[in-house]
Amino acid sequence: MLKIYDTMTRSLREFVPIEEDKVKMYVCGPTVYNYIHVGNARSTVAFDTIRRYFEYRGYEVTYVSNFTDVDDKIIRRALEEGISPQEVADKYIAAFRADVTELGVKPATHHPRVVDFMPAIIQFVSDLIAKGYAYESQGDVYFRVEKSKHYAQLANKTLEDLELGASGRTDEETARKENPVDFALWKAAKADEISWDSPWGPGRPGWHIECSVMATELLGDTIDIHGGGADLEFPHHTNEIAQSEAKTGKTFANYWMHNGFVNIDNVKMSKSLGNFITVHDALETIEGQTLRFFFATQHYRKPINFTEKALRDAKVNLKYLQNTYEQPFAGDVDPTQLQEFEERFVAAMDEDFNTANGITVVFDMAKWINSGHYNQEVKDSLARILEVFGIVFATETLDADIEDLIAKRQEARANRDFATADKIRDDLQARGIKLLDTKDGVRWTRD
Repeated sequence: MLKIYDTMTRSLREFVPIEEDKVKMYVCGPTVYNYIHVGNARSTVAFDTIRRYFEYRGYEVTYVSNFTDVDDKIIRRALEEGISPQEVADKYIAAFRADVTELGVKPATHHPRVVDFMPAIIQFVSDLIAKGYAYESQGDVYFRVEKSKHYAQLANKTLEDLELGASGRTDEETARKENPVDFALWKAAKADEISWDSPWGPGRPGWHIECSVMATELLGDTIDIHGGGADLEFPHHTNEIAQSEAKTGKTFANYWMHNGFVNIDNVKMSKSLGNFITVHDALETIEGQTLRFFFATQHYRKPINFTEKALRDAKVNLKYLQNTYEQPFAGDVDPTQLQEFEERFVAAMDEDFNTANGITVVFDMAKWINSGHYNQEVKDSLARILEVFGIVFATETLDADIEDLIAKRQEARANRDFATADKIRDDLQARGIKLLDTKDGVRWTRD
């Protein structure tokens, strides 16, 4: 039984899809004004792994992850670089795709962009006004938070606490609101700022409304899973719930999932602390699969500590798995034992996608393989499991000339021509092939 930790109820719940054997997932993607950082990557990889595991279990997954390409940060970056906001977005969407491809992330079923949903956004806001959940004020449109049932339950907050915290606000925007905690659905355009025509004048959407519209347009009024980083619980996901359920009268998402933060040497990553690492920079010195494997060593909901040692360990361990995977077949295989490993893997991952425990099963399986239990069936099983973690090793085996060299070395050894045998061994080692003479015959690893 597959169970998910649901942030809304703060409990582990059995996963029951809306539609049998199908999963509809929406995961908040990046605001494309810069290269993504390792925290963004952690979220992207975590939910890609969750998606892959659903597929491993036989589900058909419709996976939506958006690009926020209308935002204050994009506008500021456009001014800094002397290009249009959409050129900024295009530039960093391309960079995002390149970075996550290096991390082995599958393309989403849909990668919607806000600019392509503007008519639907305007209609969504209009519907909320018509229902009395929103109001226009000097070209802005705000959501009436006090009309939302159970507002901020996702973040374990109360409306009373939020109103108390906002009671002292005196800024210009607060003056336009009926209640200081009301949030913007539509923002009136400022001078020389990108905008769209609307019933309330030129403007652009607020951040929260964008995801509600893209999710419901592509997946329907109720989706199975909505995910993102823990920092999105409030206000972003909280406000998505409020406005979506106000419009549709239905539950927006049945399960809410949030991944933990990335710490840098035991300190939370932050631009202000100067320990901010982009994936673009990290990939200069770290292989993409190594970084991805590092993320898999910790359960997605827990913080993960980004250190040089942890990355070195990930590289060594990944190499061990690669050598295990690429070795020639040897020994006998008991199908029952193989099935036990597969069942243990499923049991680990069914418990809220516990990749740390899943990786433990993989290493136990590798130890069994290296003790002389390897054939095509085992290799295929290992490949399917590793693919859940986005780890794909080259399927090529030894080239014909390398196979010929190994055979000649064996012949030379049989003829006690050790000089020739040693030279062949050295030649192979120069090509990255290390030979191991075992009681079961010659085995090899790739350096």
